[in-house]
Formats: sequence, structure tokens, C-alpha cells
Amino acid sequence: MSSQTSTPTTPAAVTRRRLLGATAATAGVAAAVGVLGQAATASPSTVPGTQGLPSDLGRAFARPGLDSAAGFRWWWPHGRVDPDEVAREVDQVADAGFGVLEVADVTHSLRARGISFDLATHGWGTPAWVAGVKAALRRGAERGVRIDITVGPSWPAAVPTITPDDEAACTELAHGRVEVAGGATYDDVVPAPLEAAATTVSRQDLLAVQAFRAGATDRNGTRIEQDSYVDLTGEVRDGRLRWTAPDGGTWLVLSYWVRGSAQEPEAGPHTDPRSYVVDHFSSAGARAVSDLWRERILDTEMRRLLGAAGGYLFEDSLEIETHVTIWTPRLPQEFRTRAGYDLLPWLPLVVELDEKYQFTFGGPETNRVRDDFNQVLSDLYRDHHLLPLQGFARSLGMGLRVQPYGLETDTVEHSALLDVPETESLGFKNLDDYRVMAGGRDLGGRTILSCEAACYFGAAYSTTWDRALQTLNSIFAAGVNQAMLHGFAYAEAPDVSWPGFAAFSPYYNGAVGYGEAWGPRTPQWQHMPDVAGYLSRTQMVLQTGAPKYDMVFLRQKGWASTGIGPHWITNNGTKLGWSHSFATGSLLDLPGVTVRDGVLAPDGPAYKALVLGPDKLRSQEVTLDLATARRLADFARAGLPVVLIGDWSQVNPTGIATDAEAAEVRALLAEVAGRPTTRTVAEAQVGEALAQLGVERDVVHQDSTVMHVRRVLGDVDLYYLANAKHAENRRLQRVTQDVWLTSASRDAVPLLLDAWTGAVAPVGLWERDGDRVRVRVDLRPGQSTLVALVPPHGARPVGATSTTADSVRVEARHVVARTATAGTVTTTLLDGRTVTSRVSRVREPLALTGWDVEVEDWQPGASATETVKPVRRVRLEQLVSWSEVPGFEDVSGIGRYRTQVDLGRDWRTEDGALLELGEVNDTFRVRVNGHDVGPCDPLVTTVDVGAWLRAGRNEIEVEVASTLLNRLRTVTPDVYGVASRQAYGLVGPVRLVPYVETRV
Repeated sequence: MSSQTSTPTTPAAVTRRRLLGATAATAGVAAAVGVLGQAATASPSTVPGTQGLPSDLGRAFARPGLDSAAGFRWWWPHGRVDPDEVAREVDQVADAGFGVLEVADVTHSLRARGISFDLATHGWGTPAWVAGVKAALRRGAERGVRIDITVGPSWPAAVPTITPDDEAACTELAHGRVEVAGGATYDDVVPAPLEAAATTVSRQDLLAVQAFRAGATDRNGTRIEQDSYVDLTGEVRDGRLRWTAPDGGTWLVLSYWVRGSAQEPEAGPHTDPRSYVVDHFSSAGARAVSDLWRERILDTEMRRLLGAAGGYLFEDSLEIETHVTIWTPRLPQEFRTRAGYDLLPWLPLVVELDEKYQFTFGGPETNRVRDDFNQVLSDLYRDHHLLPLQGFARSLGMGLRVQPYGLETDTVEHSALLDVPETESLGFKNLDDYRVMAGGRDLGGRTILSCEAACYFGAAYSTTWDRALQTLNSIFAAGVNQAMLHGFAYAEAPDVSWPGFAAFSPYYNGAVGYGEAWGPRTPQWQHMPDVAGYLSRTQMVLQTGAPKYDMVFLRQKGWASTGIGPHWITNNGTKLGWSHSFATGSLLDLPGVTVRDGVLAPDGPAYKALVLGPDKLRSQEVTLDLATARRLADFARAGLPVVLIGDWSQVNPTGIATDAEAAEVRALLAEVAGRPTTRTVAEAQVGEALAQLGVERDVVHQDSTVMHVRRVLGDVDLYYLANAKHAENRRLQRVTQDVWLTSASRDAVPLLLDAWTGAVAPVGLWERDGDRVRVRVDLRPGQSTLVALVPPHGARPVGATSTTADSVRVEARHVVARTATAGTVTTTLLDGRTVTSRVSRVREPLALTGWDVEVEDWQPGASATETVKPVRRVRLEQLVSWSEVPGFEDVSGIGRYRTQVDLGRDWRTEDGALLELGEVNDTFRVRVNGHDVGPCDPLVTTVDVGAWLRAGRNEIEVEVASTLLNRLRTVTPDVYGVASRQAYGLVGPVRLVPYVETRV
């Protein structure tokens, strides 16, 4: 590959619009759109979706509808909603450019303040609630906003038609224990559970009584001797047990009791009578949910509205909460059928108290039984909860969207079968947590991986879009392609204070609260169409075509939200451009998961290699179940490159297995290890093994925090590139570097897709080497860009491979160079010619001072939902944060800054300038001489204004929106007073940096 690159000399390099006669600017400089050497040079009106993109994609990208738009979790105070207000809020969301609202009864803030109302009249599922949902569905259909609905009040799924003692209710296994000295006799009632039942539970049934010889207790629990097992269940008479322990040592008598857990959905009650969480592992639980909907919610009109809307039923994360062991009444029978052996002799190994295992046998069987137990629970959750609810949703013309994690279940498999699997940015620890679920989505042939996004603890009314976009752009790099923002709040509820009802604020666990209550109550909402357009276009690209990866990591378990990823790929691979995903054995029999030409799932994610290591989620054991070993051997025989991490010669089957199964697993892995397309290495040498196998990455760059997603649509490659955070607490630096992108077409040319404006334009600075194309990216922390590689459109491509200018672009089949310094500009074109241009003069940068500032000071009005906005004015010779301006210290709202600059009579047609704003706090817009320059990326505070400047006097206006925190610190000081003031407004320093463009 050629090493020629551009040499940027300024932090900005974008195209001016004047030469194209466009009417709107891009988001700013080349750093804003991400690719140095070329910015998107036309407004959407000048890009009809040609430029080599498929015409339907190009048109949709220019003017996205709501089909690919982001959405909101829509917090309702149960059924205390007015249908007219519901319709207004749908309009507000649609007008802002968002496309999904999820009706969710979440009222933590009300409960925290002791606010309640008549749940029999206004609770979840009441006629008042149904009327609100119908209003939402009707207006959503009119406005193109998809309406999703939670399956029950809050979470997990719960209904008011059961009691804790019912078959359909969530169940737990409690245990009792008594020590008996060797040779002594126990003659008493069966030991009672160590953890008492909830007061609403009236029945607990004895499952079994056992005895074991006990050893020492340590952090792993009490050690008991497996071969000392005595079944005492048949010795119980009228609730009493008489038993003499064998001589020697200390014995434990263990009793096991099945009972309802009495778990209620979060922050209840939500209904009258109270709702209780259903059993997520039995068909009775799912049936209770669907029966309730049929009996109380689904009248003829509701069925018609739901069918027409095409939305989703939704369930939040699997937060089954109990101090003891999660259970379901038929678990012993199901375990025997699914795991192949009797659970009862092994029962102590799965007993928990306060989420800690209580007993161990001391050998490898301990973890293997626990793995089998968790796998059976996972299968029951799939078969008796997810699939029945999905069938019910589809019978209504809907789909099922679920966060299928929270327990040690196979979330990867569940992500493959759900219509839409969903993640969350608050609970997930790093980007590999998202990739785990993306792996299931991709091998299952699904399109969407949704995310409950941009939720931060203690950030209510203080969330900035700088922070939110860094989160969103990073998780997009890990496979997420639909954001469900947390959240949009219904306007009001009884006894709430300004600015209205919100689910988690004020007052949540003694803190400010979770998440942001977006909507017209927040000043940033004025700029939300810009953000919504960006998210819609980005998600559109990330939902187009099929994703492609370099490799897949085969995991023994599909647990999610663990924060545990492959050491080599996380610490080394992604930094160099490698892409990866995850799979479990449950996915390997899905349609399309075959090997062709050495590629796994060639028509889907097209993995070029499979990597298998020890079980990082449990004890680092080298283990693999027999069915997965057989499939792996099939793949290896078909030529799939395999990398084994560590010694697999003594591999054991997952769970409790027979000697014959163990022998077969070892034989299969020995066969895999011996194939010429397999390498066995330490984890740190995975990269070297891939090189030996001839596996190359699709994207190549030097060590950096740039990550990517590649999607392929026919002969078009779509690349999402982001300067991404692997984990939320990581800090990022600006990255400027060359990136080589693999193309499906060997003569492909690169296009830049500006997600902020919808503009599509050829990249000016690039080169091709075989099936790879080099572009240069310049990405601020958390920023992203989109590049398409398309077959050549019309005549021979135009562009440059290197330049001494700040940037180049293509205009009317000519290369145009831009420089901010006078002198000679040398540019090497794609055809190999080197052209020298002379720039005689470039104006010096100008510091902009002397600003007239007016600020809308948002304050409480006459009601909790009314905001008054008196205007404050000040003249600032030097820019500072509002908190440093006397009288503005506690102001929140929208500020408008105006200044004038005289460019003189000698300002020429080829002159332009970048407006460097310096520090800007939160969302902003820029106007020059009365012209709006277009959407601005909050992560980039340099904006190209060349198209609107003129000789003589020019007026510059910057509009900046804030959060509400500073004002709330004075309005509700007992809650928000603990937070520090945020810096607001335009702080600068502000400069106008001229440039000159010349045709090469």
C-alpha cells in the first residue's frame, strides 16, 4: 500500500458551499464529518441520491423519514393521562424527528415522594390507561410514529390477576439447615427456611430433605461430601423428621421449600389489586400475561389499532429478584429431561442465599452442575416465556422487543430469536457486552439491536448532548443500530413540581435521579431536529445490508452484561482495525451457519476465522459441549480457520457428562487442533496465529481508538467509523490517521455520507490498492463518520492521493485544494500527475470579541408544566460561562450571541473562513448574515461559514441551549442543590480563520 498521505496543517478542512451554489452547510469542518480531505459538499437538495449510492438509499439518506429514527422510553404516570395530551406529545416527538415511543409505566419518583392516586381508576391496564394507549396509537399512525407498549406495569412482566401462591407466579426455592453430630439423632420438625417467606405468601411446599457430611466453610461456601448423600424425604411424617446420623464428623440436614417469591414489579404498586411478577420459566406465567391482555385490554378497536401500528410489545431486563434460589415448580422434571440426570442429589450446589452459593462439593462437578442448572433455566425462559409472548405479539400484528439478560442465561441465543433484542447503556460495562447480543442478532438473521440509551445515574436535567453522542456513537460501533433514549416524560402527574412529571426525578434513592426527561421542557429540545436527523441517518446506514466481521469468538456461555471480553482483541485487535463478534453453540445449527470457501455464515456476518478459548465466565475451564464440538469439527473440515487458545487436549464436556461423551469431545478437538487451518496459541498470540492462517482484517490502521462497522449491500460497502470509548469511563483523544477499507468491488470509489446534513459527495483525498481504499479520518472524541465504497459512477474517478494543502475536494470533476496559509500547494492526483498551485495570500485569523448576548431565562410558571422565559441581556467583551456573569449564575435556557466582523472591501470570491467557536456547552446553531448554516455536531465546535461571508460588514450569531440543572438548583434546592453548577453558553475563544480554495 502507498504511504502517501495528506498533511493537514489546521484542525479544520471542509468544503465551502459557495462553489456549488448550495444553501446549507455541513456540520462543520472535515473533523466534524470525519474524513479529512473532503467534506460533504452539497445540501440534500443537490444530492438526489445518485453519486453511486443505490437511489433509494441516497434519497432516504438525504431526507430520512421516521422509519429509521431513534425513539424514546415514554414514561407515563399509569393511566392518569389525558388522550389529548397524549396526542400532543406524539406530535412533539414527530415534529422533532423521532420515530418511536414506548409506553412505559415507570413512577419511581412518585413513590419516593409518597405520591399516590386511585389505581383502581388510573392504574396500568384500566380503561383510562387503555384510552390513553388508543390515543397514542391513533396519533402515531397519523404521524408515522411507532408506538410500543410494555407487556405489563414497570418490570419484570407482572399481572394483577394472580397472587404469590398461584401457579403462574414467580417462584423461589428456600432452604433450611441443621447441624447434627455424627452418631446423634435429630428428632424435630423439618428445618424451616433460613429466609422467611414474604408476608403475602401463605403456602410453602416441602420439596426434599437431605443429609450430607459437612466440612469446612470458606468463601466458596460449606464443603460437603458428595458420596455421603442421604435422601431423607421419605422419612418425614406430619412435618417431623427422626434420623440418626452415621458416626463421624458433622452432618447437615438440608430442607428445600418451594414457594412464591411475591416479587412485585419495580416501584409498585401500579395496579389495584397489586400486580405480581409472573413465572418466567413456565407456560403458566406467559399465559397469565396474554390472558390479561385478552380479557382487559384487547377490545375490537385496540386490536385494529395495534395491528395497523406494527409496533412491539416490550419487556425490560430479566430482573428476577429473590434472596434465595430462583425456581419453577416443574424444574426437577424439566432438568431430568433437558440435562439428562436427576438434579436432587446435586441440589445443594445450586442453593443460594443473598445471591451467593451456599455449598460446594469441592471438585469440578460443582460448576458443571451449576452450568447445567443455568442452561435449563435459560431454555425454559426461551420456551415458556419468550417464544409464547412472541407468538402472542405476532397474533396482534406486533413483534416482541426484550432485554433478555439479567441472569446467567444464554442471551446470545435469545437475541437470535427475538424480533428485536435490546441492550442498555447504563448497565453494560463495555462494548463487548453489546457485541455479545449483536452476535445473536446477526446469526439469527435479525436486523435491529436496540439500546436503552444515554441514561446516566444522577444526571437528570444535566445530560448534555456532548456526553450522549459520545455514548451513542461508541455503542453504534459495537453493533447497536437503534437508540431508545431514556426518556421522554408525560407532562404531569399529581403533586409534581416544575418542570413536570419524570420517572426518576426528583427524588430517587436520595439522589438527583436517572436519565434525562427530554421534551419541550428542556432548552436543548429546540435543536433536537438536528440530533434526530443525525441519529436517523446513522441508524439507516447501520440497518442497511448485512454486517461483516473478521472473526467470531465462540463462548461456552451467552451471559450478557459481564464486562468480560477477549483479552487480545480488546487490548490489541480492535486498536488495529480488527472486528469481532460472539457466538454460542446454540447458534451453530441455525440456517445459514455453514462454511463456504473457508468463511462461516458467508451470506450473513461472514466470519473469516473462529477463535475458541477457555471459559472466562466460569473458572477458566477448558470445556465445550458435545453438540458444539461436533459442529466445530464440521466447520474445521470445511476449511474454516480456527484458533484455539491454550491446551485443548484434556477438554471436558460442559456440564455433567458420561465418559463416552468426554472421550468424543476430546477426539473431536484433537481432530480440529490437528488440521492445517488450525493454530493453537496463547491468547496474546492470536494476532500472530491469524497472520499464519492468512486471515486479514477488513479495516487496517495504526494503533488508535477508531472502531468500525462494515455492512455490505450488493456491491456497495457502508462503513461506520467512530472514535469510540470501549467503556464509559475511558477518556479519548482526537484521532487523525489513514484508514484502509476493504471493498466488495475492486474498482470502488469512496463517498462521504454526512449524517448531520444528508449530503453525499465524493471523497477528495484517497487511493486504491487492490480491493482496499485509503481515506484519512479526523475524529474528535466520540465522533463518527460514514463512508461508502461504490462502483465507479460514470467517468473515471477524480481525486488526489496526497497534497500539501489542508484538504482537497471534488467539484464538477475537478480537484479543489484548500489552504489556510499562503505559498505553494503540491497535489498528486489519482492518475499520478503532480500539480503545483500558488496561493498568493490568505487573510490572517481574526479574534471575535464584543458580543451582545440575550438569554431566555427558563423559570417555573403558574403550574408545574408551565415555563416562563424572561429575556436577560448583557454585553460581553470577553466570553465567559453564564455562571461567571453577575445575575446569570443560576440561569438555564437558550442564549443568543451576536457580533460583527468587517472583512474589508478586498474579500474575494475564493476566500472563505472557518468559525472556530472554542468551548461551547451543549447544542448550538450558527447564523451568518441571517442565513442558518445548518445542523452542527456538538462534538465539533468549528464550523465552515465561507459560503455566507461577504465583503465588508458581516453579522455572526451563535445560539446555544443549556440543560435545566442550574435553574433547578434554585427551584428545588433540596434535590438539585447537591449538584455543582454546569458551565453554560459560548465560552470560546472564538476566531474566524480564513482560507483560500484553488482549482488544481
